[in-house]
Amino acid sequence: MGLYLGLDTSNYTTSAALYNSATGEMLSEKLMLPVKPGERGIRQSNAVFHHTKQLPTVVKRLFDRVRENAVWAASTEANSPEAAFVKAIASSVCPRDTEGSYMPCFLCGEGLGECMAAAGGYPFYKLSHQTGHILAAVFSADRLGMLQAPFIAFHVSGGTTDCLLCSPDPDNIIKIEEISSSLDLKAGQLIDRAGVMMGLTFPCGIALEKLSEKADKQFKIRPVIKNGSCCLSGYENEVKKLIEKGEAPENTARFVLDAVEENIAFMTEAALDNYGNLPVIFAGGVMSNKYIGGKLKKRFDSRTQIYFGEAEYSRDNAAGAAMFAYLKSGG
Repeated sequence: MGLYLGLDTSNYTTSAALYNSATGEMLSEKLMLPVKPGERGIRQSNAVFHHTKQLPTVVKRLFDRVRENAVWAASTEANSPEAAFVKAIASSVCPRDTEGSYMPCFLCGEGLGECMAAAGGYPFYKLSHQTGHILAAVFSADRLGMLQAPFIAFHVSGGTTDCLLCSPDPDNIIKIEEISSSLDLKAGQLIDRAGVMMGLTFPCGIALEKLSEKADKQFKIRPVIKNGSCCLSGYENEVKKLIEKGEAPENTARFVLDAVEENIAFMTEAALDNYGNLPVIFAGGVMSNKYIGGKLKKRFDSRTQIYFGEAEYSRDNAAGAAMFAYLKSGG
């Protein structure tokens, strides 16, 4: 028993987390990378620079919280202070578990994790950002038992709109196989591009959802599917047309969310038809959207087990990496 440290330096968030294996609790700290107003993303060189600056702050905040809460740290094992120390470290090192998957920003967390592990004599484990998202969602949904059998996972974010078959794996905890994906624009990209066009601050997901709550119009969405995968770029053009026509921002926001939900629903239906009614868990920043999640739950709750990670653990975070360190250590 002890503490397990996770690090994640994704394209937009510097994250660190500690999992307490005795209490089952997670501590998490994160900082968003700064994006200039009006821009829709960040260059990798700038991401690496900002992660390098922010990692010390994020890690210090995390361990300050442990020191401030001696009961939390000491509770890893009764009357055993050494159990409060880190037992293993894991960091995301690439976007996905596929050959050639690479993004420079992940070098920041990987490098710090390896240095800390070498200095402290801890085991160091590597995982994909996608694996981290799935594990964080499973953890926060209190469904770690899902890892013992096949299940379907969605990873929906600014860089992915993936439907995945997950199976137990002794080396990577879960083996991930792609069922379907987006062939062009990703769901998070659509949301952010639409939001920026409407004058919202990037990243736009939370503001767009809040705006959509006041919508007074329904739109009929037709999913654009090719070989089971979706195509979302056409909806960006539709958003431009709605803005040019003077459609209310609230209704335009609702159109975007409905477009995302309809395409995810189609992919979910196809996956259940082809692989059986396996449990489904939704992960990634887009899936923190309560409107989209509510519609999906209503559609599929009677057919199979549907789970969502908590909002904090759906957006980019290091909790999945911390859980990976724990599970790889025999947890």
